[in-house]
Parts: sequence; structure tokens; C-alpha cells
Amino acid sequence: MSLDVIRILMLTRGKKLYAAVIGFVEVSIFILALGQVLQGGLNDIFKVIAYAGGFATGNYLGSVLESKIAIGYLSLQIFPYCDCQDEFITRFREAGFGVTCVNGQGQSGERQVMYVYLKRKDLKLALELLNQIDPGTFYNVSDTRHIRGGVFK
Repeated sequence: MSLDVIRILMLTRGKKLYAAVIGFVEVSIFILALGQVLQGGLNDIFKVIAYAGGFATGNYLGSVLESKIAIGYLSLQIFPYCDCQDEFITRFREAGFGVTCVNGQGQSGERQVMYVYLKRKDLKLALELLNQIDPGTFYNVSDTRHIRGGVFK
């Protein structure tokens, strides 16, 4: 199951060949493991429990592994309420992030919208910066499939 999580991650990131190879290995292991569970019928409840436990553990470990690998990019949009746009821009750029600002019109009037594209592994740092500057700032994080160019930490 850990391989399944990684395989799905590869598919969503457009890495089809990696996904295919991982899928081959995953299904091979699946068939061997299931064959052991089904050997002699489903009368041995301990085999069924062990298989189900392995399935659940694999899901958990796969999600932990996926968060450590952190492959891919994210888009962070920041909509600051305060008059600290310059501090946001300066602090993010000092940390190595590229920041693009666009004027926007919100319900409460004019404001700047800041776009930061970042590697998934750098999200924690970006959110820490955001919270240091203004913890109440509205922001949005989206998955980004394809990127070309830009400034990255």
C-alpha cells in the first residue's frame, strides 16, 4: 500500500513511467501476499487480520513517506488584510521565494494579491513566514502540476 500511495503521487505529478514501474512491483507483491492469505481458504482469521493490518499500515506509512518526499510544486496565494504587503514581499524574497503582486478588488476594497510558487518541501517555511508577519492573513494553497521558469528557493 505504501507503493500505491507513491504510485498515485507519481500519476498526479505526470510521471507516468515511474507510476507504471511502481505499479508493476506493487501488483507483484499484492499477488504474492494475497496468495499466502488465501492459501488453505479464508478459515485462518489471523491471516486475514494480518493482511488487513498490513494494508492499513501501508496506507499510513505511504502517506508519511509521501509527505517526506514532497515531490512537486504548490501555488500559494496571499491576500493580506494589513498594510504589511511590503513586509510580506521583502521577507519572502529574502527567504529565496519569488513573489508576484497583482492589484485586486475584494469585498472590503482594494488590496494586493501575492502569488508565490514553491516546492512542496518549502511549504512549512512559507507558512511560518506568513504567520510571523500576520497570523490572520487569508491565504490559499493549491497543487500545481506543471511549471516552467520562475524563482525558487
